[in-house]
Amino acid sequence: MTCNGNPKWLTTALTLVVAAISASTTISLYFWKKKSKDLETKVGELKTALNSSVKKCAAERKGRIRAQQGLRKALTQSKSENLQRTSYPLTPIGIVHSCFSTRNGTPRQPLLVPLAKASLVFDPSRVPVASLEGLEEYSHCWILYVFHLNTDLDKLWNPHFNSKFKAKVRVPRLKGGRMGVFATRSPHRPCPIGLTVAKVEAVQGNKILLSGVDLVDGTPVLDIKPYLPYCDSVQEATVPKWVMVDNMLTVTSVSFSDGFSSALSDCWQTRENKTLYESPDELLSLIKQVLSWDIRSVSQRNRPHGSLVTGNYEASQNSLDLDDYQDEEASDSETEQARSSCKDLVYHLNLEGLDISYRIDSNGNVVVEDVTISSNIPNGNQNH
Repeated sequence: MTCNGNPKWLTTALTLVVAAISASTTISLYFWKKKSKDLETKVGELKTALNSSVKKCAAERKGRIRAQQGLRKALTQSKSENLQRTSYPLTPIGIVHSCFSTRNGTPRQPLLVPLAKASLVFDPSRVPVASLEGLEEYSHCWILYVFHLNTDLDKLWNPHFNSKFKAKVRVPRLKGGRMGVFATRSPHRPCPIGLTVAKVEAVQGNKILLSGVDLVDGTPVLDIKPYLPYCDSVQEATVPKWVMVDNMLTVTSVSFSDGFSSALSDCWQTRENKTLYESPDELLSLIKQVLSWDIRSVSQRNRPHGSLVTGNYEASQNSLDLDDYQDEEASDSETEQARSSCKDLVYHLNLEGLDISYRIDSNGNVVVEDVTISSNIPNGNQNH
């Protein structure tokens, strides 16, 4: 069938349509090829730029490594008074704010006092908040710190000290017997660096809340690392028998005087906004946990005064540093006389800015008598 009886017109129209489609396809194909070629050119340019950047970074890294190696070599080769020394940049990255106001009463080992709380606050200029992301998923962490309150810390600046430091120290579990410093946890070491483990309670910004600590307030921290049970706990590990002797460091009982709870409540209200503890009862439990261990030095247990004078004894002088154990042992008769006078001695424990007074008899029974606001609270403990 033809249109208007003219088959030639229809043929011409179809030819024009086919020609138009072919031209359009040709034009589209041309522009697609041009665009594809431009894209390939850009990809090539980006690959060239990337390779250049990779080579530049590798060169810079190699340069840094060479510079570091050169610095270490220069430091190693430097000599002072014929002693070869190497220095490393060890600067504290944070400070511990602890419930232990002084060295006296601070546990000798971690986790002995589960209620011992502390907050570790990092220097934001050195430790970005992002550095702590993920730490809250661990239950415990290792803490590397400085024994900043050592009484012999100034000696470490003496160039002659390293060759003359005391190789042996008196050990509480050996009743003052001597042992090589590297076989003990003594704070008096050639490098005053401590290692402890603590429970991670929470991570809040640039602050970590800890418990079970054995750190005194103001302790500078060098580093923290997560505790990994599968490699940090050695099941087949062994220790000397003297390490397992705990009975001499524990007390028989801890009791409180009739008015102690009331006095503690009054003090807690004063310190309520400056304490790590939520109630007087929690603080009471902390005191009991701390005094469940005999925090006196060996010389105090054997010869509390050094001379047999009764009265009020400031146990804040009883630091846990082993310089307390350098006194010669008392004779048997002196020791017996000293023990008989123990009932007249009043010891003092500074905890959370509180001055806690207690007595301990020769049988190891502790009676906590009174508590007052400490008149000498370290700056770090003024406000946690």
